[in-house]
Amino acid sequence: MSISGALNSAVTGLRAAGLASEVVANNIANALNPDYGTRGLELSAAATTRGVNIVGVTRNVDAFLLSDTRLASAERGLNTETAEFLSRIESLLGTPDQSGSLTARLADFENALITATSRPDATERLHASVNAARDLATSLNQASDGIQNARRDAEYSIDEQVNRLNQALENIETLNGQIVASQTVGNSTAAMLDHRQAIIDEISEMVPVRVDARPNGAVALYTTGGAIILDGNAAHIEFDRNNGITPYASIASGTLSGLAINGTPIETTSDRSVLRGGTLIAQFEVRDELAVEAQSQLDAISRDLIDRFADPAVDPTLGAGDAGLFTDAGAAFDPLDELGLSARLSINAAVDPDLGGEAWRIRDGIGAATPGSVGDSTLLQNLTDTLSNLRTPSSGDFGTGAFGATELMSSFLSQIASDRLQADQRMAFSVTQHDELVQLELANGVDSDAELQRLILIEQVYAANARIIQTADEMMQSLLRI
Repeated sequence: MSISGALNSAVTGLRAAGLASEVVANNIANALNPDYGTRGLELSAAATTRGVNIVGVTRNVDAFLLSDTRLASAERGLNTETAEFLSRIESLLGTPDQSGSLTARLADFENALITATSRPDATERLHASVNAARDLATSLNQASDGIQNARRDAEYSIDEQVNRLNQALENIETLNGQIVASQTVGNSTAAMLDHRQAIIDEISEMVPVRVDARPNGAVALYTTGGAIILDGNAAHIEFDRNNGITPYASIASGTLSGLAINGTPIETTSDRSVLRGGTLIAQFEVRDELAVEAQSQLDAISRDLIDRFADPAVDPTLGAGDAGLFTDAGAAFDPLDELGLSARLSINAAVDPDLGGEAWRIRDGIGAATPGSVGDSTLLQNLTDTLSNLRTPSSGDFGTGAFGATELMSSFLSQIASDRLQADQRMAFSVTQHDELVQLELANGVDSDAELQRLILIEQVYAANARIIQTADEMMQSLLRI
């Protein structure tokens, strides 16, 4: 080997060692970064001169593990959103052991009636019964408002996620172009690939996606439901937020927006949407399915309460179609207008002193013109009995059985608790699955010990090449002295 050949070999070796040490340093610095792909230096023998040729810095990731982790992230997000909603509704309704729960309010009302029955002449007991009835109606109003607030929060979340999704897709489209351009001229694209991976991870939590490679490092994105959201150009997801959410608001009525991809409307139901599986459609499930079902059940309970106390057999002073103790915003209930009834439920103004009524009417009848015998507890007993009378609900999803008012309320609360428990179990499983996949991803990532061992070898290579240069220099000096 000539002296010039040895020098060229050593110089290229030093250059490769310097770049290799930089790669190792970057790997160690990003050992805990889940979006970082471990770098490696690819070398080859120089084709025309002695030494090594730097092919480039490669980025190593497990594509299959990364895909599984993304799908697990979407599943975790979906189950977390539904579990949090059901937990919120359960807290809103309360459990039987809580003093402010719906069942506790109903029990307080029943106890107040029993107490008044024992002393129908005691004005304070009549007032207590009226107040307990008002508290029960107010609790149902608040529960309905809470459900609509949850729908409103879901509406805002959908809007925010759609904006994030559109921005993320545009960013990937831009990165695709930059990666293709960089690869074409031979520049490193590892940092851009890291950034793109992080953005795809963000998208996949909202909408689970599959990644399909395109020439020169570009990618296309498909949802697991079959929609193309990026292939060359990014798709545009459309959604119009409604700031006023009421029980009447729905996609079918045109008062709520669905989704469209590039102007084409798509399904948003949890089982049929092409974007299903992540947090975005989970919020549609909350807004249009879970919350609507909870509202329907609450309205059915309110209807049952109205029907029980509007029965002329319970209060003979009422005529057919008259409003009883509980009313629909002060009026008689119309069976064709049940939606949102729990938000409108109120006690009859005739018995409410706050509205100019008289509490004695709860003892003598809503339609009574004058007070009756103060010792007559017949009507109060009827009111107490009607709460426990078995009736088949006229609406709601309670099956075909007959229920007392307390049993009907308890059935609803039990169903919510059961749904919440199942959702918690699904969430726990998906969280565990996601965490395990993340740990596998990290384990397959940067190995700090291996990187340090590689650094020792690089130092040895650097020292060896430096020694060659030193030796070549000494040889040149010797030749010049001859």
